[in-house]
Amino acid sequence: MRKIILSTESGADLPIELVEKHNLQVVPMHVVMDGHDYLDGHLPVGEIYDYYERTKKIPSTSATNSHEYHEFFTRIKDNFPDCIIIHIGYTSKASASFQSAVIACEELDDIFLIDALNVTGGLAAIVMYAADLLEKEPTIEPAHLVEKIKAIVPKSRLAFVPGSLEFLRAGGRVSNVAYLGGALLKIKPLIELIDGKLVSTKKYRGKMEAVAEKVFQDYLNEYKIDREQLYFIYSIGLDEKIMQRMEEIAKEKGFKNVKWIQAGAMISTHSGPGGFGIAGIEE
Repeated sequence: MRKIILSTESGADLPIELVEKHNLQVVPMHVVMDGHDYLDGHLPVGEIYDYYERTKKIPSTSATNSHEYHEFFTRIKDNFPDCIIIHIGYTSKASASFQSAVIACEELDDIFLIDALNVTGGLAAIVMYAADLLEKEPTIEPAHLVEKIKAIVPKSRLAFVPGSLEFLRAGGRVSNVAYLGGALLKIKPLIELIDGKLVSTKKYRGKMEAVAEKVFQDYLNEYKIDREQLYFIYSIGLDEKIMQRMEEIAKEKGFKNVKWIQAGAMISTHSGPGGFGIAGIEE
């Protein structure tokens, strides 16, 4: 039986312990700051916030290009001869990275590409679903595994509240008028993935501790999430009391396993410090 290798992008924000445990292969995306190109996943997120404090600018981000993908897939095949690669990629609706993977695969064989139509914890939830399934059924046929992964792509639900409207404004995500009004009223937009696109679906008012609870309750009311696994996403600066409270609520709601994921550079450059999010798979 040929070995199946799962791969994804750094934009999944997968904790290193999960990457190592499941032998996941991760290709880095890019963060450009002060004219220097940094590999996402290798740049401490705190440096992004320090850069903003100094310059009042946010770094730019860029996709993995086709040449990098070709090298990435080739290296996997060199390390695991005769393997089959299943790549679960960052949404094609918000990055050119997935298309780069498609181009790279024109010259390579035995690679399946799946557009996760999701980012950060929503992408991580799909990758971990695939990893757990492969662990339970190590002899599963690759095509069958791909079918199962594709079937749960539309069931992965991500909701995220940025910690700073200032970062959204600096990145051109909101107008100055909307920023000023939102800042004065302490309004926080809810960002969700709709058909692979990042969309602001709701607005909440108040401090993050109250907003986080309301977001979680609305999330559970809207989606029937599988209680086996839940992912919370945070950006640096989120109050630990909020994190503890969210875990308490998750346990009260019957979730068996809760995993925290730190937002990496791709998300942090737009969400700012102190953001909170939730991801899970619908039943």
